[in-house]
Amino acid sequence: MLDATARLVPRPAHPEGPIVRRAVCADARPRARATLGESNTSMSPAARRSETCRRAWLVLLANFVATRPRYEVTQPTSLAWLADAHAEAEAALAQLDDAGKRRFAAKIANVLARCGCPPDKLARRGHSLPELDVSRFAADPRGRSAEARTRLFAEIVDAYFTHAYEAEREPPDDLIHVTCTGYVSPNGAQKLVAARGWRTRITNAYQMGCYAAVPAVRMAAGFTAIGARRVDIVHTELCSLHFHSDDHAIEQLVVQSLFADGLIRYATLRDDDGPGLRLLGWAEQVLGDSAGAMGWRVSDRGMRMTLARDVPDRIAAALRGFVIELYQRAGLGLDAIRDSVFAVHPGGPKIIDRVREVLELDEPQVRASRDVLHDFGNMSSATLPHIWMRLLADPAVPRGTLIPSLAFGPGLTVCGAVFEKQ
Repeated sequence: MLDATARLVPRPAHPEGPIVRRAVCADARPRARATLGESNTSMSPAARRSETCRRAWLVLLANFVATRPRYEVTQPTSLAWLADAHAEAEAALAQLDDAGKRRFAAKIANVLARCGCPPDKLARRGHSLPELDVSRFAADPRGRSAEARTRLFAEIVDAYFTHAYEAEREPPDDLIHVTCTGYVSPNGAQKLVAARGWRTRITNAYQMGCYAAVPAVRMAAGFTAIGARRVDIVHTELCSLHFHSDDHAIEQLVVQSLFADGLIRYATLRDDDGPGLRLLGWAEQVLGDSAGAMGWRVSDRGMRMTLARDVPDRIAAALRGFVIELYQRAGLGLDAIRDSVFAVHPGGPKIIDRVREVLELDEPQVRASRDVLHDFGNMSSATLPHIWMRLLADPAVPRGTLIPSLAFGPGLTVCGAVFEKQ
């Protein structure tokens, strides 16, 4: 296990000042659970303000509902399709004959076998369009325009919001829409609220990529602190819309073998007895000299990702210090790590491996993260909520279990939160 004593003292000063126990209320200090219901009449005015601030932002994640994409493909079929699609596009662009196309398909298949995510790590992936016919790449080897992809995103997301909320009678006070795979205004959330005549406030949490769930929860905690009773967070990640058949770089083939579509919604509620995940604290850090390691940009043909091979190592180098800070902000000692169950965004199998190695975790502590990757793939920002939902529903994870959650994205950004299962 991680050696708490060796790492906690001495420790360099944080560049933003002394580390506080709570990210929202700097003078709030954690108290034993048994004291949460005590009267504060004996407190000093300053202590009462601290207690009021601490109570105001405590929130519970609950009411998880995941919607599977309309279509699903096994990983062996997906990898074979990728090789054929790239070969079809290259044949059109380079005017290859049938023999040349077959050779190119074999070349891509070999690269995917060496570098792609294998079927024993990822069994199947969801996608939103019924496209397993590669012949369209002969006529359009570079794929749809950004405008066409955006139109498809809007159609799918509009339909999702309508379906996801069709039985809802009580509107949320706030709704945070999270995505990095399509932008259109008005968006599906706004159309839903207008059609239902709700007074729900809409906030768009866009373009952060895989780590966006944690900032979304942070926003929701802020809305709760100023009076919201219920804040819904909705992720609509349609990664499959941004396939590039004409880009045969190894980094693109790695990305194309990992990502999948993910749709999930959940609520943040005023802290109560659950069931749910109670937020204890969070932290975020942009790593120095790492801006070129990962990128997500709009192109003429949709979104395009860049990914350096050393991303797992860059994250690993910063992780121990980051987790120390995360636990301190949650008011916890590092000895709590041994009984924690981690929710790690599975950017790929190697990310989970490196997190486990650096933090000296046992395999059961990261099993849920591996299982979600295996069952669904990397669904960008929707992945971490799928892990939370699984841990919340798992009877083998008892109430009171700490669930530190880690996610990573462009920046490079390392983002984390600590929850307690209730």
